[in-house]
Amino acid sequence: MPLLTTAALLLAAGCSSPSRSADLPAAAAGGQATATTGATAASSSERSLAVAAAPADAATATAHPGRSGAETAHGTTLAVSSYDSKTRRAVIAPKAAHRPSPSSAPSPSATPHRAAVGDVIASAPAPGAPHGLLAKVTEVVGETAAGTEVQTEPATLNALLGDDTARGTVPVDPAAFDVEKLLPDVDLSWTKAGDVHVGPQGAEVPLGSLRLDVRAEVPTAAGAPVSAAASVSGYVQVAPQVDFRYGGEGHDAAPASAYLGVSGDWTSGWALKGRAAAATTPVRIPFAKLHADPVLQVGPVPVVVNLDLTCYVQISGDGTVTVDVEQDVKGGFRAGGTFSPAKGWTPVSSSDMTATPVRSSVTTAGSVRAALGAQATVGLYGAVGVAADLAPYLRGEATGTVTGSDGKLDAKAVWAVYGGVDLSGTLRLQLSVFGTPVLQRDLPLGTLHREWKLAGGGTP
Repeated sequence: MPLLTTAALLLAAGCSSPSRSADLPAAAAGGQATATTGATAASSSERSLAVAAAPADAATATAHPGRSGAETAHGTTLAVSSYDSKTRRAVIAPKAAHRPSPSSAPSPSATPHRAAVGDVIASAPAPGAPHGLLAKVTEVVGETAAGTEVQTEPATLNALLGDDTARGTVPVDPAAFDVEKLLPDVDLSWTKAGDVHVGPQGAEVPLGSLRLDVRAEVPTAAGAPVSAAASVSGYVQVAPQVDFRYGGEGHDAAPASAYLGVSGDWTSGWALKGRAAAATTPVRIPFAKLHADPVLQVGPVPVVVNLDLTCYVQISGDGTVTVDVEQDVKGGFRAGGTFSPAKGWTPVSSSDMTATPVRSSVTTAGSVRAALGAQATVGLYGAVGVAADLAPYLRGEATGTVTGSDGKLDAKAVWAVYGGVDLSGTLRLQLSVFGTPVLQRDLPLGTLHREWKLAGGGTP
């Protein structure tokens, strides 16, 4: 699975758990540590905003930067009733549930407000804006039967958050993912509080996790006997989280710091059998695509995060080895980008995964490498900011025949089996949605590569 997310595609250091917001990179804090519970403001001009999963009926937020005696962002009874992404025209109308009666008073938690030129609005997913909307009103076109039609242009988050700070890590509801199965034999399982969706053979899935089981035949190497038919099977289980931080407004109206990333706990178990057709260039077989648009409530502002994950199997080698290998992989990962005025945007990537061999058999001379991974992208309001590729893998090589089970191996030649993980990706131009300077080019996350020997031996 990528994702994706967005990394997530969306993407913890050492042995620490990636699920803790305290593990976020210190560089992203900009020297202003904040809590996710809305701590007391450090000064009269700065508030620490709570970050949490937004309610299903999250209110639209609005602010008017630059207005004399400018107000801070606040919730409003207005909502985006429609949006045209080609013309960037939106229709703004009172929410149906909040239409005031002649005798009713305005709700103290949501301020009545008419759309005006200069307003910056932030909306959860709405008709015509499935990934949410962050926009500035440039013209009030007029009244229609559906509401007030306005012309908009793209806006940035700092126009709403201003001097406030925010920091939090929010789990993504596994039931919120739309799943597209790319192979016929793929099963989905997930568990959340009060609801369980169980996949193959009553698979037990930890709370908050999403699991995909897959089995697929893969192309067999030319000249391989019928008995060497190749297949891959296994599962990927992940509990994705969105990491978000905003450090208040710094010089030139840019944030003093910012961070966006994807992280989570990862577990997978998988097996490769037979003589797979392979080449130096890896062959990637996607088996499922997942998409979610979780909404973070950052104080009064609904921040829409777009997370995509693509799960895949990837095989490379020389096509001469017949294998029967199986391994379990467990650990955490993080991928994202952090901003500071001194360094601009810089990548963050870490993983603490380990692998355990369950079974290993490598026959004849040659090599093979197989990965069960995910590609993730994570962005804001439809603009991809981080793309990451997480690929735990198993690599085997031999000059003869090696068989074994439960750690007892019979070797008639030199052989070795390695586990490893690759984590790579890019930071994208669209991270400017925070209000930071536009990246001149995509920045590579760099490649995090770790490999360890699982088993080996034999007689030359």
